[in-house]
Amino acid sequence: MSTINISLPDSVKAYLEKQVASGNYNNISDYILELIVHEQKRKTAKERVEELLLEALDSGEATPMTDIDWENIRQTVHNNVAQK
Repeated sequence: MSTINISLPDSVKAYLEKQVASGNYNNISDYILELIVHEQKRKTAKERVEELLLEALDSGEATPMTDIDWENIRQTVHNNVAQK
């Protein structure tokens, strides 16, 4: 594991210390690490959504949704919820 040093305003350092004192984190490093991992996941998810949107745009002409389409969506959601 590598170590880095960062400079923070006193107010930010106090906030970090408060987060650690809350008992949710062992130390400031754990808190910062969780923030970074969360940001990485958020960016990955955003990139995936953008990929899917581009894929949808390139998939051809749009067609109106039918009652069968909506029923298929409902069934898929129902199946996904049942699996969890």
